[in-house]
Amino acid sequence: MKLKQYFQTIQVKLVIIYLLLILVAMQLIGVYFISAVKASLVNNFTNNLKEQADILAKFAAPSLSPTIDSDTDPSDNTSEDLNLVVRNLFSISGAEVQVLDANGKIVATSLQLHQSYIGQKNKSLAVSRALQNISDNEEEYIEEDGSRKKMIAVPVTHNDKIVGAVHIVASMTEVYDTMNRVNQIFFSGTIIALGLTGVLGVVLAHTITHPIQGLTRQAELVAEGHFDMKAPVLGNDEIGRLSMAFNEMTIRLKEALSANEEENEKLISVLSNMSDGVLAVDENNQVIVWNKRALELLELGTLQDKVMPEVLELSKEQVEFLQQGRTQIFIIRRDSPDYDTSSEEDSILKVTLSPIHRRDRGITGAIAVIQDVTDQEKLEISRRQFVANVSHELRTPLTTIKSYAEALNDGALEERELSERFVGVISNETERMIRLVSDLLHLSRLDSNQAPLRRQQTNIQEMLDEVADRFSFQLRQKRITATVKVGKGIRNLWLDRDQIDQVLDNLVSNAVKYTLDGGKITLAAMKSREHAYIDISVQDSGIGIPAKDLSKIFDRFYRVDKARSRNMGGTGLGLSIAREIVKQHGGKIALESELNVGSKVTFSLPLLQEGGKSK
Repeated sequence: MKLKQYFQTIQVKLVIIYLLLILVAMQLIGVYFISAVKASLVNNFTNNLKEQADILAKFAAPSLSPTIDSDTDPSDNTSEDLNLVVRNLFSISGAEVQVLDANGKIVATSLQLHQSYIGQKNKSLAVSRALQNISDNEEEYIEEDGSRKKMIAVPVTHNDKIVGAVHIVASMTEVYDTMNRVNQIFFSGTIIALGLTGVLGVVLAHTITHPIQGLTRQAELVAEGHFDMKAPVLGNDEIGRLSMAFNEMTIRLKEALSANEEENEKLISVLSNMSDGVLAVDENNQVIVWNKRALELLELGTLQDKVMPEVLELSKEQVEFLQQGRTQIFIIRRDSPDYDTSSEEDSILKVTLSPIHRRDRGITGAIAVIQDVTDQEKLEISRRQFVANVSHELRTPLTTIKSYAEALNDGALEERELSERFVGVISNETERMIRLVSDLLHLSRLDSNQAPLRRQQTNIQEMLDEVADRFSFQLRQKRITATVKVGKGIRNLWLDRDQIDQVLDNLVSNAVKYTLDGGKITLAAMKSREHAYIDISVQDSGIGIPAKDLSKIFDRFYRVDKARSRNMGGTGLGLSIAREIVKQHGGKIALESELNVGSKVTFSLPLLQEGGKSK
């Protein structure tokens, strides 16, 4: 990775550029230079052969021309002389020189090994062309052993008549050896030039990149918040002026950031210490400022790149009102569209939305202040519901008492049997109101912590057995089977016996009421899955509770079947009281039920030592 980064630096790039320029220049020069040298050497070699061939042709012309009165072949008279001349005067290194007569027969040859060819006819095409007085008879070819050779055929004329030809075949090995030496010299020169260019390129590139590296380090320090160091100014060139401008920019940036940080500290201090959530948006409703409390109330991790209509669930009308510069106050209910006081997860937020005005631009944004009014709203709703429930619970018995009292006053008192029945109804309704008021007082004491726990060591087996005994008469009446189960290792538990008895009595009473004849009830105490807890449960095979009512069953005055529950003498506060008692013991209570199958209420109590300390 470091090697890759190094090759991406400007210094390496500059050196590579220098090397590429030199390489390209040397290649271009080499192509033209070597081509010119090659052409020159080949032309000189060819011209040398032609000159010698011409000289030999002029020298051999008289010898090859036949006399007018002679019928003998001139080759017989001159062969020996021409051979002597060709071998001694016209010997070319690595070449064979042949002199031919007008019929193409070899008269003389420069090679001793080819003396036997004298008198034989040379059937070469170049020789035939030369005997026909055709010029430009030269050819370059490659032998089977890879050697290059040059062939030239020159006509021999005497008195404008073709009397023979000179045929030369010369090796070009020396020419191409010379070319190879030139190529090697040029290649070596290129390597040396590239090496020197690389060294000079590194030196020159360093003079350029060193100031840039200094500026880069200074920029990194500025990015990290170090504004005290200055970039070195090494000259008055472009890089030097850039360094001076960078130093000036650093000074101004330091001053601007100092002022900005001071303002931000003030703003952050104000926003952080606010108990309400605050967020600000620009003219495009993009959230630009918020505090931690706003994130907590809106249950969001961040408001970055969020828009206010989405965050606050604003309608189109509310957005239009905001654009018109109107202040708005509205309520947001979160987690549940249908608010209910029994749901602890619901929250109610009060949002005050105010536009931000600028004199020259109009509305440039908005400020939203978010307040958590869940407790106040729940308390208000709880008060209203409590008053309504108490009024409803008291109205029925009071109405009954009033109507029966009026009936007695109107003459029913005279009839003994009827008056006794009316008095009995009035007495029952009075007892019912007394139970209701007692339960309300008990709940009030639990809510205000005015009913302190009186813990004592209690045997769980005995406690459950006594509860079953207390309801033995009602159980026999409905032929209900009661079973008590206590897990192994469960004996004593520190608790308020009276209050837990009240919880068990309430649960068993409900189980007896809503279990059909011949059913069964199970009281059990088992170790909880959670460490240091005991689960005590009351399970019946009764009519069960619909699933839609399970979440509200512990609410005060809540009844699944209101008419039936009231006729059975229930106040609707029994389970609420049980929940509060269990909470005071540091436990929790839950209900499981299936319609027409049965219900199971389980409350968990912590295992405590004497004095109320956890084990």
